[in-house]
Amino acid sequence: MNSDPVIEVRGLSKRVTDATGELTILDGIDLSVPAGGSVAIVGASGSGKSTLLGLLAGLDSASAGSVRLLGHELTGMAEDRRAALRNGAVGFVFQSFQLMPHLSALENVALPLELQGGLSTREAFTRARALLERVGLGQRTGHYPKLLSGGEQQRVALARAFVTHPSVLFADEPTGSLDAATGHAVIDLMFELNRANGATLVLVTHDIDLARRCDTVVTIEAGRRVPNALHADGPEDANDHIEAAR
Repeated sequence: MNSDPVIEVRGLSKRVTDATGELTILDGIDLSVPAGGSVAIVGASGSGKSTLLGLLAGLDSASAGSVRLLGHELTGMAEDRRAALRNGAVGFVFQSFQLMPHLSALENVALPLELQGGLSTREAFTRARALLERVGLGQRTGHYPKLLSGGEQQRVALARAFVTHPSVLFADEPTGSLDAATGHAVIDLMFELNRANGATLVLVTHDIDLARRCDTVVTIEAGRRVPNALHADGPEDANDHIEAAR
């Protein structure tokens, strides 16, 4: 069994320059995530946590340090190669759902399969329909996003994220646009799907209850990783590497 981390970060930093000079968004982040693990990234608004998520997923490039995703070094990798790596192997769930408004729920979920290739349209739609049924939307497959509630849209987004059986799922404030009850239902579903697929889960959240459900909590403060006492199993130093799980 391969014990190599799914994500490994060393000395990761991100700096940008604006009219006032150079701004450090992230500074010297270290992180190791095992296969099948779950990590919550928490911190105040503007702390750099969403920037960290984007770097881990290869959506942005670091200023210094290294990021290895699924055994591939992202540092210096061209965007087209990063996109090819993400295709199929990485799923995303966003606060704002990011559904295509002109596509039905079924078409939204089938889209990643069609972009990935290898399946006929009929096969892609069959798999998409099965996943929509699993998230409780079997009767809403033909509905467009504007006709769905926020919770329903996020369930479509979850189905879309898992339809390619990704190795890693990144979620950025997945309950941020939902009321508490709907958010809890969506999170239960996300963890259920994640366990069923054996994926690694990395999420950004302000929801402390959600963070406690993850194996490890990473706290970002002013761009740096700091120790904290918030953990699914009780107090622990957040600068410790995630223990191999499962």
